[in-house]
This record gives sequence, structure tokens and C-alpha cells, in this order.
Amino acid sequence: MIKLGIIGTNWITQQFVEAAHATGKYQLTAVYSRATEKAKKFGEKNGATVFFDNLNAFFESDAIDTIYIASPNSLHFEQAKMGIENDKYVIVEKPIVSNIKQMEVLRETLEKHPQARLFEAARQVHQQNFTVVKGQVAMLDRVQGATLTYMKYSSRYDAVLAGETPNVFTLKFAGGALQDLGVYVAYDAVGWFGMPDDVAYYPTLISTRVDGKGVAILRYPEFDVTLNIGKTSNSYLSSEIYGLKDTIVMDSPAELEKVSLRDETGKETSIGTKPADNPMIPEAEDFARVINDPQNEKNDHDYWTWLDLSQNVTKLLYNLRQSGKIVFPDDAQIDR
Repeated sequence: MIKLGIIGTNWITQQFVEAAHATGKYQLTAVYSRATEKAKKFGEKNGATVFFDNLNAFFESDAIDTIYIASPNSLHFEQAKMGIENDKYVIVEKPIVSNIKQMEVLRETLEKHPQARLFEAARQVHQQNFTVVKGQVAMLDRVQGATLTYMKYSSRYDAVLAGETPNVFTLKFAGGALQDLGVYVAYDAVGWFGMPDDVAYYPTLISTRVDGKGVAILRYPEFDVTLNIGKTSNSYLSSEIYGLKDTIVMDSPAELEKVSLRDETGKETSIGTKPADNPMIPEAEDFARVINDPQNEKNDHDYWTWLDLSQNVTKLLYNLRQSGKIVFPDDAQIDR
């Protein structure tokens, strides 16, 4: 049984813990929070028995072999690095880090600690419909581009409108639309089409100086991909990938609950499958497969494929931020 420790006690952590337990391969054993009572409140209802308010003691504990990190974005790098240095299996909620320099440091740290593993919790990559879309793209006679839209109003934006500065909407904590919902469509683009030749990002900045929404253009040799993302409004548009006469249609490029192919007559054929009720179960299953048998040839291949994909997505997000002139404090503070 995988001994799971967690950092972060929000709704996404609860969803991951439930997914992990649903696989039958994990047991939540430990919870870290700056306040022990908060750790106990979350942990006891989920079966944990060990609680920490000291981060070093948490990472050094033998009660944990795998750590799930769901702290504010700007804390991911240091916490992931500490986990690797303690030879743990580290799962980091997206975005895994804030910039490409941090990702390079984590890769270097992994080389020094070969027993450790690092995963980004990019859930849709592990869902069957993600692979279905990738396969269908390869079958198109010609790819002529794509429009991927993921815009969901954030409940925390109400606080911004009230004059507050929640973490998810601050530069200090590496927040904004691109670093949140944008990660999903960045994974789609890189996973389905590879790395673009050139990028541009046109952000709509809000009062806290982060991007509340924005449009990204990814240029490939023979087509463009447009990404529409936002946390300050809702969109109900489908996302599409354009072939010559066929079009791949998705209800959401992140949820991927419905995927279909429309031919030149407009006839629509479902090509996807119904995903699990908890969308984090597939990733929890995949991570457990690697954790339980890291030397297996397929598991090792999959692990490095995911890590390379994660690094490319980090690079894409960083390049988009540079285009949009969005700078985080950590961008100038990495000197390792």
C-alpha cells in the first residue's frame, strides 16, 4: 500500500485523496498544514493518523513514501525539491513550477536522487479520451488548426471585485488564468501537436495585475492553434480540431467528457468513452503503477514521457508569459 502524505487541504486535495483511495492502492497516512488543527480536521476524516506543522519533519517522515502537493503555485518548486531530496515520490498539482529554470533544477535534483520520481497532476493526459483525440488527430488527412476554449468563472474573482487579493489572482503566488486553466489547454496542444514554432499571448489584466483571461496563438509550420482561457467569465463553446473535411469536437478540452468526429455532411459520431465520475482516478492509477514497479520497462518509459511532456508544457507557459509581459517574482530569484 502506498503511504500518501499531502500538502494542501482544499477541495482539489480532497478529490485526489478520494481518487487515490478508490484505486485501492494508496492510504492517506499524513497531512501537513501550517496549523496542526487544520491538518487533523482534514486528515482524520480521510484516515490519516500523523499530522505535521513542520515541513522538514513532514518530508523526513518514514510514515510517507509518496507526497501530493497542492499548495499555492509559487510554493510548488521548493516543496517538490525537498521531496525529491528526501527520495520521495512527488506528485505536484498543476502547474508543477512557475518557470523553466525551476523545472531544470528539479530535473538536476532527480539525477542526484534516482530513487525519487516526479509527477505533474495533469489529469486529462491520463484519461482515455486524451489518447483517443491524439489518435484521431494522427488519422486526419490534414490538420488545419484548432480552437481550444476553457473559461470558467472563479468564485475567488468575487473577492477581487470586492477589493481583496486571493492567492490564485496574485503575481506573488504565480496566479492567473494562464497558470491555472491555461495548463489544461497547453497540455492538449503539446500532447496532440507537439511544441509550436512561435507563440503569442494577449492577456486581459485585472486589478491585481494578473491575467483574468486571455487568448494565446501557437504557430506551427502548417497551422495555428488558438487557446481561449479565462477565470473571470464562463464559456460554453465547444473546442474543435480542424481536418480537411472532418472536425474533432470536444465539449471541454480539460474535462473531455464528450468527444466526437463530424464528417463533411455534419454527421456526428462519438469516438470517446465516458470518463470516471472522479476524473483524477486515471492519474492516480498511472502514478501507482510507476510507484509500485518503477523498473518495469513500460512504466519507466511512461514516466519519462510524462516528465518530458511536463517540461515542454512548462516551457510553453513560460514563453506565453514572456509574450504577455507577465512576470512572477521567482523569475528573477532562481540562483542555484
